[in-house]
Amino acid sequence: MEGFSPDKKRSFVLLSHAQAGKTTLSEALLAAAGAISRKGSIAEGNTISDYTDEEKARKVSVSASLMNFKYKGNFVQMIDTPGYADFIGDVVSSMRAADAAIVVIDAFSGIEVGTERVWEMLDNLNLPRLIFINKLDKENTDLNKSLNELKGNLSKNAILIQNPLSSENIETIAESSDTLLEKYLEGKEIPQEELKSALKQAVSQGKIYPVFSGSALSDKGIKELLEAIIEYLPSPLERQKVTAKDLKIGQDKEVAFSESAPLSGLVFKTVADPYVGQLSLIKIFSGKLQTNTSFYNITKSSKERFSQIYCLQGKEQRPINEASCGDIIAIAKLKDTHTNDSIGSETELLVFDPIVFPDPIYSASIKPKTRQDEDKISVTLAKITSEDHTFKVTRDTQTKEMIISGMGDQHLNVMVERMKKRFNVEVDLGTPKVPYKETLTKVTKVQGKYKKQSGGRGQYGDVWLEVAPLARGGDFEFVDKVVGGAIPRNYIPSVEKGVKNAMLEGVVAGYPFVDVRVTLYDGSYHDVDSSDIAFQIAGRMAFRKAVLEAGPVLLEPIMDVEVAITEEFMGQISGDINSRRGRVMGMDSRAKYQILKAQVPLAEMFTYAADLRSMTGGRGMYSMSFSHYEIVPPKITQDIIAKYQQTKKQEE
Repeated sequence: MEGFSPDKKRSFVLLSHAQAGKTTLSEALLAAAGAISRKGSIAEGNTISDYTDEEKARKVSVSASLMNFKYKGNFVQMIDTPGYADFIGDVVSSMRAADAAIVVIDAFSGIEVGTERVWEMLDNLNLPRLIFINKLDKENTDLNKSLNELKGNLSKNAILIQNPLSSENIETIAESSDTLLEKYLEGKEIPQEELKSALKQAVSQGKIYPVFSGSALSDKGIKELLEAIIEYLPSPLERQKVTAKDLKIGQDKEVAFSESAPLSGLVFKTVADPYVGQLSLIKIFSGKLQTNTSFYNITKSSKERFSQIYCLQGKEQRPINEASCGDIIAIAKLKDTHTNDSIGSETELLVFDPIVFPDPIYSASIKPKTRQDEDKISVTLAKITSEDHTFKVTRDTQTKEMIISGMGDQHLNVMVERMKKRFNVEVDLGTPKVPYKETLTKVTKVQGKYKKQSGGRGQYGDVWLEVAPLARGGDFEFVDKVVGGAIPRNYIPSVEKGVKNAMLEGVVAGYPFVDVRVTLYDGSYHDVDSSDIAFQIAGRMAFRKAVLEAGPVLLEPIMDVEVAITEEFMGQISGDINSRRGRVMGMDSRAKYQILKAQVPLAEMFTYAADLRSMTGGRGMYSMSFSHYEIVPPKITQDIIAKYQQTKKQEE
């Protein structure tokens, strides 16, 4: 930020399983550095980072929050992130904005699934990190036990750091530097400053993960952690290299971390603020940016003017005049700039790889409560989806339902609360309808004859149809085989239209008909009474009659499902898939995970996100995509028909 050169800047993201103490730690660091006069508490709802209504009510973080402090001539920015898997989107994006990470371990609960998951993500990004073992003031906690678990489950390169660096640390640090290793093997004394310098380099390269311990609640170990942030975490000039695609040469290029280099940055998060409008959060990798100027949105090929740059302290937006290499900033009311856009100058067109967000795994139908809510819902949902890329909105063209999807039930509940609190839009959530379809299994020929006389001109249409099943995915074919003028050519499209209308309604349970070939091969007409509408009705009558004779059945969507689990859960998950009428199609392995591949009916998957979390203690992950349609078993078909008939009776 202003007044600080890049070598005096640090940025890190706080990561852990839920309830490990990230937010309390952020308060402790802010207070110890003098950025706040007193620590807030989660119980009282007055922390800097958990400031939204939903966070205060739930007493957990649900979105990432930026904070900063100054310490010993350095400017430090930190991002507090949610610990619950339902809000993983902000964790993913925050990792791309920070130069390093601090992983928080709960000494009482140990290494939990959320910690394992973020550690794996950090490994994939090769992001430098410190570790803080928290809550050591609680009974039945043991530092050595926590260290052993840490080394066994996360990395053997995690080493407890003391100041001054102890003899226990020297060998590990020396091994990271050929020069120091030579001195160590020769028995020479290694000065503390050389050890610290070597340790910082090892941290930046991901060779060593320094461990600190204490209690954020009682401030034990906080000063030591503050010192370590400055001493061992990399500055923007020392962080791991970043590449971007240079559009001018069509190749990847290493970004030069410097204030004097051309501007380059990435929009990693968007906040839909009801008071200031859209707030774009940007990581500046190189160059400088000043207020009342503009930048070039390289992704959109457009110039974006703005008036003010902000540095965020929780919900507080502090205006600044300039930002540069390493800074994390916010700009309000940008017109064309959104999450994953690369910004820079027109002289050097660098495009950063987009942040890859996980696909939503949990869905619900959404319905406005009132007409007023209905009028505002589209705009509101557009704003919310712009700030959370793990939240999706779709409309099922068959069931006519609006579907929202996210990372879990908590995620969707928070989104619904956000719609109400921020935008005054209220909705009801429900289980999505399964988009069943209907088809037939036999070939049959039928006549459809519509004749009506009511004085004056009557109505007359007469058709003969052959209906036959098509292969799955065949959709619909209409074949005209009328010869000899049995039906005038201008009425042939009317017959097809009538058939299509009948297909939309279905005959078994009201679902659309698919995978059928309809052949019109004969019929008759009347010179005066025949009409377009008469042949439409005749076509519809014939099709409905034919379907009843052609073995109608229900079809249901079958999903391709991949479940990532550790070996210990394999039997339980396989059995559960079978209980959901699923078929295990194969197995694969990926790192420490076993990948179970299966095909499961969609109707059996609506509660799977919560069920999998329960069965695996949160350690299982899955993805799902549409595969094909299959015939619904007779017993389940009977239940679906019964519900359909009951609904029709109620509507009547």
